[in-house]
Amino acid sequence: MAPHFVDDKTPICIPFILSQLQLHRAEFPDRPFVIGLNGVQGAGKTTLVRALSIALEGQHVPTLVCSIDEFYLTRKDQVALAEAHPDNALVQHRGEPGTHDLPLANAFFDALMRGDPAKLPKYDKAINAGNGERLPESEWTPVNQPGQPKIQAIILEGWCVGFRPLTLEAIEARQNGPNRTLKMHKLEHLLFVNEKLAEYDSLTNLFNAFIQVDAEDIGYVYGWRLEQEDHLREERGDPDAGMSSEQVVKFVDGYYPAYELYTDGLRKGVIRDRPDHQLRMVVGRDRKVKRVLRV
Repeated sequence: MAPHFVDDKTPICIPFILSQLQLHRAEFPDRPFVIGLNGVQGAGKTTLVRALSIALEGQHVPTLVCSIDEFYLTRKDQVALAEAHPDNALVQHRGEPGTHDLPLANAFFDALMRGDPAKLPKYDKAINAGNGERLPESEWTPVNQPGQPKIQAIILEGWCVGFRPLTLEAIEARQNGPNRTLKMHKLEHLLFVNEKLAEYDSLTNLFNAFIQVDAEDIGYVYGWRLEQEDHLREERGDPDAGMSSEQVVKFVDGYYPAYELYTDGLRKGVIRDRPDHQLRMVVGRDRKVKRVLRV
């Protein structure tokens, strides 16, 4: 059964974002306002993202919402990555840092920051038996095209948005301490993902404001992901769409190490040297906000 979402996040986030917009416009009047939004998978961030976009548009700020998922590698490139590292379970499917097309993402955001025409890729996660595929460019979303308003605000959302790479010592310490999935992987495999994550700093460094939908227990993500797949099947009216229960556990196990490695850093702050530009909401198993913090 698909979950019933109660949106208690929007009333918390809109005042924060509008105040951050004012600060940004005063300091960088000619640059798009870039918001990073990290939401634990299944915590109900979709409604929040839509509400933030509507609020910004209500301030006459043309806004683009995009997910880091849109920049996943093509199926062909994902298979090639997996085959190049056959013993590294972390990159055998999409999910972990390293499974996104960073040159494509950087080129897209560079165009937006210049105010140039661009096209937002589209990725369908349900096709290829849940393995997903990037859609043809003819189906991408055109932005900043002639006759369209220039994008003035960008919301980049995703489960790994805002993660920052760690030192070797920090990764070793986490792997040697209590953990759920890190012990299942070789140190060199964790370091491979960590090295790839460093490439994402080019996107993370664009953020002027950041919202984190955190969880009291990150392990909730397993149950939430199952509920998301149920919702996908209901929405499409297709009992074969999306992933099975067994596929979900394997899929979440594939990216859960990143939660174990990088969530603490996210909680401490993503926007370096600019405190108070991050809002952290901590939700319970029912997805309702239990705590709100400014970072």
